[in-house]
Amino acid sequence: MKILIVNTSNRGGGAAIAAVRLKTALLNLGEKPRMLVATKEGNDFTTFGLKSAWRYKLCWAFERLGIFLRQGLSKAHLWDIDPATHGVDITALPEFKEADIIHLHWVNQGFLSFKILNKVLHSSKPVVWTMHDAWTFTGLCHSPLECTAFRRECGNCMLLRRAGQNDWSHRLWRRKQALLEGTGRLVFVACSRWLADMARSSTLLADRTVVDIPNPIDTHLFTPGDKEQARMLLGLPQGKSLILFSAYSVNAPIKGLTYLREALAQMAEAEPSVRDRVAVVLTGRGAEQMAEPMPVEAIPMGYVTDPKRMALIYNAVDAFCLPSLQENLPNTIMEAKACGVPTVAFRVGGIPQMIDHRVDGYLAEPKDAADLAQGLRWVLAADAASMRQLNRAAAVEQYSEARVAERYLKLYQQLIDHGKSVAD
Repeated sequence: MKILIVNTSNRGGGAAIAAVRLKTALLNLGEKPRMLVATKEGNDFTTFGLKSAWRYKLCWAFERLGIFLRQGLSKAHLWDIDPATHGVDITALPEFKEADIIHLHWVNQGFLSFKILNKVLHSSKPVVWTMHDAWTFTGLCHSPLECTAFRRECGNCMLLRRAGQNDWSHRLWRRKQALLEGTGRLVFVACSRWLADMARSSTLLADRTVVDIPNPIDTHLFTPGDKEQARMLLGLPQGKSLILFSAYSVNAPIKGLTYLREALAQMAEAEPSVRDRVAVVLTGRGAEQMAEPMPVEAIPMGYVTDPKRMALIYNAVDAFCLPSLQENLPNTIMEAKACGVPTVAFRVGGIPQMIDHRVDGYLAEPKDAADLAQGLRWVLAADAASMRQLNRAAAVEQYSEARVAERYLKLYQQLIDHGKSVAD
């Protein structure tokens, strides 16, 4: 089966990581997947970048400029919304023409416009569209947070400077509605049950086929290892409890680092020895800048692109903390679990299906730093061997590459054979 996986990039961000892992898993099962991206990084022969990269860069620049101007020359929410006004036509490329099935992932930021998406969805080819956030069924945002306008018709958008009943979000919502009319063999995939339920509750996708399939992970690479050796190789302290915080952009408000900082401050105030016994390892863009105001020792390790090094970091820590305000099905929690590391996170999005509360990790109430601190105490005091075994077993059972790839292959074949009558 000739499968074309389409994503804006092949490196950077959770969607890119998930798409590349799926491609690898399909290759391991003997399939022939290709990946098409706007700008290719690396020399993988199964991944193809646009030959006219300059055209994509222009699309990216014009689209961002449009957002910038509409927001009143403000940078507010510049990266929270995507209008899909500009894009590059991929339907004329040989990779598209030769494919038996098209698998869209995250295609924003000037890669595919509404015009191009219309050509893709109304081509003769079956399409699977994996949703890594809510953009597919909202007017223009990726994370609606408390907003539920997508259950009706978007409008009066809190992210827009000029909000109103017929604002930009509403007009783009109408364009998505028109885009989906008359589409043939199209199935939407959510990476979590939470996102699938949100999509089904939306007016745009209420009548569409939506299934939930998690992202895959290489459980051979992300596997438990020797903690002391990992710390020695990374130059991390041996005598402290290490908590890992990892995000593509460490200072992104939605990732909730401020809540981790407050939780650690509360722990240190209640028990001053915490300042000497606990340290935080930070990975991601901006880690160095965010390390300074932490109430305990902070060890920034920058943005890690090498998965082997990331696996080593997981094996060096005692707990992973992800106090995000909204998440789908984070790759980082999968990676931590596969390495046997317990996670403390807020009870939001798809995270509750990944953590068995007070069994293999801790689910704190959203935006509650005190509960987050309680979770960190609980995890650091728990039996490490038991935590490792429970988390590893759950990761292998649910997220291994082979298991996820087999589910996608079944979906591809159903879509090719039976069109719209696809069941999870």
